[in-house]
Amino acid sequence: MSNSIILAVAILAPIVVLTVLRVDAAMAFLSLCLGYVLVHFVSGDAVSLLTTFSPHASNLSQSTIKIIFLWLPVVLTTIAMFHSVKGSKVFLNILPAIGVGVLGLLLVEPSLSPGIRGALAASSYWRQFQQAQTLIVGLTSLISLVFLWTQSRSGKSDKKHH
Repeated sequence: MSNSIILAVAILAPIVVLTVLRVDAAMAFLSLCLGYVLVHFVSGDAVSLLTTFSPHASNLSQSTIKIIFLWLPVVLTTIAMFHSVKGSKVFLNILPAIGVGVLGLLLVEPSLSPGIRGALAASSYWRQFQQAQTLIVGLTSLISLVFLWTQSRSGKSDKKHH
């Protein structure tokens, strides 16, 4: 399989899942950010705990734990927010979904096997994504916040309660 096809599938998979299941991609993006925090602050202790009980835990196990910690909040959000996007918002939801796909791949890449990392590095698109990661994170963060702000305002009732 071509390196560009692998890259496209890895980025498009979360976009398609979030769009087809009509999951709030802004919440999924923030869940991915939470997963990144878990990888940095919790996965090390989880790996230590694992190696305490299983001294033969390999690097594959450590990488697997990091990938689980990264994506578990997104998976749980996808389950909890199933069919939460309604009407014409489905098309706007694609914007933060793209951010989830691209940032998800950027964040998971260090935990992948050397062969897969090498295949990604061989793609010119991958280098472009790496160079644009600040823009991707910043823009998707802003879009997600705007989406969350507008959703909280649109959910309020105009009627005053006495």
